[in-house]
Amino acid sequence: MLRRPTQTWPKFTSLTLLLALLCLLQSVQVSAIKFALPASRFPAEKCIWNTAHTHALIIVTANVGPGISQRVDIEIRDAGADRNVYLSKKDIKAETRLAVTAHAEGDVGVCFKNTLSSDVTIPPERMANMTRIIDLDIDIGADAIDYNAIANQESLSGLETEMRKLEGIVKEVVDELEYLKQREERFADTNISTNQRVQNFAWFTILSLAGLGAWQIFHLRAFFKRKYLID
Repeated sequence: MLRRPTQTWPKFTSLTLLLALLCLLQSVQVSAIKFALPASRFPAEKCIWNTAHTHALIIVTANVGPGISQRVDIEIRDAGADRNVYLSKKDIKAETRLAVTAHAEGDVGVCFKNTLSSDVTIPPERMANMTRIIDLDIDIGADAIDYNAIANQESLSGLETEMRKLEGIVKEVVDELEYLKQREERFADTNISTNQRVQNFAWFTILSLAGLGAWQIFHLRAFFKRKYLID
């Protein structure tokens, strides 16, 4: 009898699956945006927001295109109640590289303003053409670390450099899971507290209705006795 050859499948370890998942996550990240920033005497802000963890390194690279009689200002701040301003710089030109560290968990915004010089008179029909092109690149966490410089400083091989990158990405994943765990615990505490308050209010309502019913019974009994309707 002829035996049908058995098909063998490669065995994937958990480490291989984790590395594949991390590579997939890394490949879908979008870190650059390009837009036209209109100029005005009293310009409105245009902000790009990204989520950052506490103590995360944020590298902002802004390449500002040419523009006559226009001044581009940049400000980096968070979305907290205090609106903490990490860095503010006026009249940026060409390529500008800025580095900040997130103080708290939440969104960090990179805001731009394009102010038109007051000594320039421009017809209203030409105001729409007064713009400057902004090429913005934002790197957060492991993406903001210059691994090439680390490799040159520590004499790392290509494989060691890639492993160092994966180590940083794994740390970000662990931090993200820890953050989600804390949020889940906080939501659970809020849920338990809300349920307890609802339960206490329900008991208060039941006791109030029972007391009001007993008072009505005694009041009506006394009323009927005064009217000699009952003994």
